[in-house]
This record gives sequence, structure tokens and C-alpha cells, in this order.
Amino acid sequence: MFGFININKPSGITSQKVISIIRKITGVKQVGHAGTLDPLASGVLPVALGKATKLIDYLSNDKEYIVSMYLGKISDTYDIEGIVENTGYRKIQLEEIKEILPIFIGKQEQIPPIYSAVHYKGKRLYELARKGEIPHDIKKRGIDIYNNEIISFDYEKQILKLKIGCSKGTYIRSIVHDIGQELGSGAVMFELVRTQSSGLRIENSIELKQDLRIENIEENIINPINILPLKKYEINEEEKTKLQNGNKFKNPTKISGIIMLIEDNKLKAIAEANSDFIQPKKVLI
Repeated sequence: MFGFININKPSGITSQKVISIIRKITGVKQVGHAGTLDPLASGVLPVALGKATKLIDYLSNDKEYIVSMYLGKISDTYDIEGIVENTGYRKIQLEEIKEILPIFIGKQEQIPPIYSAVHYKGKRLYELARKGEIPHDIKKRGIDIYNNEIISFDYEKQILKLKIGCSKGTYIRSIVHDIGQELGSGAVMFELVRTQSSGLRIENSIELKQDLRIENIEENIINPINILPLKKYEINEEEKTKLQNGNKFKNPTKISGIIMLIEDNKLKAIAEANSDFIQPKKVLI
């Protein structure tokens, strides 16, 4: 098997568990995923099969989420799986939310949550947090928030639901926490659904059900050519021979940058092109 499948990860299991399930169903050992989802989160999890695991780094970084949060609460994990406390703050008005949301759009730096899988001096942050060891020099990460939109707001229950478009590496829990801090009320995430990742949308995803069969996966395999955001270059027989030996060949076109080398609508390699040569980087044949 070769290609990607668009899995709708259910809440309550890890992304790695999804990989284990797909391995068991397909019998394919070489399986990987793009963009880890926390156990609490559900939604789009792009899964690579076979040699497509070599292509994960070339997928689009854009993601979209729908997040639901309680205002007036705080949590050490920034979500309801941690120790949740009521802040006793007054009820927030809708206009206050509309006023502060533009702050969370654009390029910015974000500190990952202490309860996250980010590495810190050889250990995961959550491992340190569980021991009560909270580092004070966690490196900030550059992120980009493309948009945030209010889907609904329940004033009485102080429940806010947002749609957020963002770049790879963005922690939505941290955005929720920061929104709560900006409002002065605190905020805790209680539901997160990833509706889009790497060009794959939730309405086209496969539900991870107990009766999921290999046939369901085979008929839903996505050709990498259809989702990789790279230019295409059709190779001829002479170029294919050089490619099989891992050799570069002359570039007869003006194509440049990281490109896909294809033959009969099948991806044969990822390469880097300049004005003179095309140099293979990931050969798949």
C-alpha cells in the first residue's frame, strides 16, 4: 500500500493508537501520521501508508479547528483533563470577546503547555509536569493564526465555541488559556475537533469504527500527488533510469524548488530543482 488516508480520530485515544489499529487492519508495518492530536481531541488525522511515510514532511502545514471552552475556569493542563478550578469572575459579555479576538490573529510566539509532548532537555514536558518539575525557560515557538471566528456563545453557561485556522505546531489549548487571561476570567478547553489538516477535510474522512476493514482503507487511499503542495515534473525513460540510481539529471525547464517527479500519475520521487539540475531527495521506486 502506498498513499494517505484521512482518518477521523475519535476522542479518548492517542494518535499512536490509531496507527496501531491501521497496522493491524492492513498488515502494513510502515505507517505514520502527520500532526499529533491529544487524546481529548478528535478529527482529521492524516495517516501515511508504506513509503508515503517519507512524504509527511512535505504536506501542507495549514490546519483548522473547532474548539469549545468554558469561561470562568482555569486548569493546569488548560483543558478539563487537568485540575479545574472556578475563578469566580463575573460573566463575560459577547462584545468583550469580539474586542479581544483580533489580538490572536497573525504571526506570534507561543509557549507550549507544560502538559505537552514537547521535548525539554531530553524529556517530555508532561513527564516533568507529573513530577512537579516546571521549567521556567521553555522556548517559545513561532506560530501563525490565520483567522478565528465565533461559532456560538452561551452567555448563561459561559461557553464559547470558535473556529480557528492556524499553522503547524499551534497549541489550541494555549490559545484558549490566553483568551481567558486576556478576558480576565480564565478559560478551559473541553472539546476540540480538527476539521482540516494538510488539505484533508473532516467531511471526507473515514470513521475509525470496529468494523473498519482493509477494503474500506484501500478504496479511500489518497494519491500523494493530489495533496502534496508541490509542483509536478513528468520524467522520461532516460531520467527514470538516472533516478533509479539516485543520480541527478539536467533540468530542461524553468521549474525550481522542491518538486514531485511523476510518471503516469504516480509519484516516483521528491527532488530539488535549480536552473541546471534536478537532484533526487526521496526516491520511491
